[in-house]
Amino acid sequence: MPLIDAVELTRDLIRRPSVTPADAGAMDIVQETLAGLGFVCRRMRFGEIENLYARYGTAGPNLCFAGHTDVVPVGDAQAWSQGAFDAEVVDGVLVGRGAVDMKSAIAAFAAAAAKAIEAGEVAGSLSFLITGDEEGIATHGTKMVVEALQVEDETIDHCVVGEPSSAALFGDMIKVGRRGSINVDIVVQGVQGHVAYPHRAANPVPVLLRLLTRLQDHVLDEGYPQFQPSNLEITRIDVPNGATNVIPGTASARLNIRFNPSHTGQALADWIASEAEDVARGFKGTIAVTPQISGEAFLTAPGPFTEVVAAAVREIAEREPELSTSGGTSDARFIRALCPVVELGLVGTTMHQVNERAPLAEIRQLQATYERLIALYFKAFADPVA
Repeated sequence: MPLIDAVELTRDLIRRPSVTPADAGAMDIVQETLAGLGFVCRRMRFGEIENLYARYGTAGPNLCFAGHTDVVPVGDAQAWSQGAFDAEVVDGVLVGRGAVDMKSAIAAFAAAAAKAIEAGEVAGSLSFLITGDEEGIATHGTKMVVEALQVEDETIDHCVVGEPSSAALFGDMIKVGRRGSINVDIVVQGVQGHVAYPHRAANPVPVLLRLLTRLQDHVLDEGYPQFQPSNLEITRIDVPNGATNVIPGTASARLNIRFNPSHTGQALADWIASEAEDVARGFKGTIAVTPQISGEAFLTAPGPFTEVVAAAVREIAEREPELSTSGGTSDARFIRALCPVVELGLVGTTMHQVNERAPLAEIRQLQATYERLIALYFKAFADPVA
């Protein structure tokens, strides 16, 4: 059984400039690595996105690792201390796009899986669900893989996502849930006219401002057990008008709401539509509200699975992890449809930044934590009679 050097595998993956939606051969590396360990690998291409589902074993329970090979753009390439895809190690730190988010986690779990297989600790199945569309709009990635696996009745019992979940020190935080997210585009269509003759026009700007003020001033909630309060943020306002003496005909805005389980995406969309309808009364124009729900809020409640993950962190990192629902969204929002899911990865302070980096010691610590997690998982969930 070939063993895997997590650091070298991470470097190999970083050298593939897989900026969404490009793959650049990154998925081939993952597939070849897992096939060499005896995993049955299935490439699942949707649109221009490469995805991979690989499974070792056929029995239950099936512990899945989920992650993504795609990365965000490098930004100002000249600001990097070295090439963003050179994967150079400087003073014990690996620098490169994807070092933290999250090619290191894929490599660490693959290395951990190799150790577990060699030690005969897989009393069931291990699987990998890897996408190339997490950093993009995520329409042809994990979401579609999950839907395909559901149609096939593929059973995944629990899942660990390798997103950089740690806050300041490795293992100080495990993500056990995420808030939901909804983006809303609002377009107010009025009647263009001369500023000196407002009775001949219908200015959309005051209408839009009244609506946004009402939405912003509304207290969505005071929080939810294990979740922070929901928040609404106006992210864009546009009035396409280059003249000083013209009442514009159109005004638009965009907002985002990160919401806890007090709400559903649809309920929030309906609330905004109702507020828009109320504001539009008597207005000689229209308001169009277009919502896009990118994920619902979810929580993996504390229990045997979260305890296995926390125990692995305690044993290797020697600290008590916080079970948190903070942060943005991740592909865990799709995987929750299959099974309980948590996120455990490196410290995320440099993700998406210039000179994204990960200490080699932390990558190896992550591998050791995954190794212990796998061992504890099958002790806790495997049928002793099987």
